[in-house]
Amino acid sequence: MATTSTQTQIPPVKQDELILVVRHDLLFPDGAWNGLRPVDFDSYLKLIQTQKEFHSRAAMETDPTYKQIIPYLIFEHAGNYFLMQRAKKASETRLQSKFTLGIGGHIRQEDMQTNSLFDWALREFHEEVSYSGELEIEPLGILNDDSNEVGKVHIGFVFLLHGSSADISIKSELASGEMYSLAQCEGFYDRMETWSQMAFSHLATIKKPATLSL
Repeated sequence: MATTSTQTQIPPVKQDELILVVRHDLLFPDGAWNGLRPVDFDSYLKLIQTQKEFHSRAAMETDPTYKQIIPYLIFEHAGNYFLMQRAKKASETRLQSKFTLGIGGHIRQEDMQTNSLFDWALREFHEEVSYSGELEIEPLGILNDDSNEVGKVHIGFVFLLHGSSADISIKSELASGEMYSLAQCEGFYDRMETWSQMAFSHLATIKKPATLSL
């Protein structure tokens, strides 16, 4: 009797926005590390340009063989930092209600009109907050954390934005936002998302006031 074989049909991943990703092993050829490290941004930009891929965000959220490239922006004015709380219904469910020092977001395929990380970062900044004033951008480093499910699929390019004004406010993805000194931010440490804890520790090391306990 002839037999026929059937092939299991895997439902396609729902197509949504296409986001910028790079393979994990290409970003970390010598092995991954956790934390925020100063790096040569130009070399990473060249790597992104030569190795970039664009895939469905839904698929990439559960695929740790890729890292989603995220500009992560920390706003500072006169020694105070803009600390935000994510909404209870934030689109990234794993970060809902967490406090964050960083304004961050995915880079969509249509966003890449230039090759500048600074351009990508500023676009994301103005999407997430309302701000009136001038900005100076200071690259801080790359932030990686493979210890949890969110961190395994993201890598942050961290910039410190020095503002000429404290006239900054949140938009819809956030629940609140206030300017605090580093010492005041420390009081929110346990309720911060992991990336913000790492960023805070880095800032506390390079700008540590006497009142900080870290």
